[in-house]
Amino acid sequence: MTTGGDIALARPEGVNRPELLPKEFTPVIDVAGFLSPAQEGRIAQQVTSLEDETGYKLRVLAQNYPETPGLAVKNFWQVDDNTIVFVADPSMGNILNFNVGASVDLNVPRSFWSRLAGKYGNIFFWREQGEDASIEAAVEAIGECLREPAGPRACSEIK
Repeated sequence: MTTGGDIALARPEGVNRPELLPKEFTPVIDVAGFLSPAQEGRIAQQVTSLEDETGYKLRVLAQNYPETPGLAVKNFWQVDDNTIVFVADPSMGNILNFNVGASVDLNVPRSFWSRLAGKYGNIFFWREQGEDASIEAAVEAIGECLREPAGPRACSEIK
């Protein structure tokens, strides 16, 4: 039997390490070293195009807890209701984790995020294909979803 105190001890503590942030703005921060510089650049271009086309801000943080800027990304990225913060962190088992702004939540079915994590974030996928492949596949799928017209079938397929 566990008590509330035991559960609280099991949860990761919040981290706020702005010194791990880059000097200049970028929508992709890889403190874990999962992505090559070319992959980071490609993902940053995809994210910028997505924001220009849809108004949604996708931000990608690759980390290995506790090595993370943590809460410092909120101000760095000016996180708002149109922002999706995608945290790639294998320390929790499933590498794909999402913090979705309220406006995004209204337009993207919640099941999309769990299906996306189930397909590309599971330990079998990222151990076989690599953390970078999980991140790239998730960014691609998010881009496809956010570009789809709204409706009952929106974001129903993850390719």
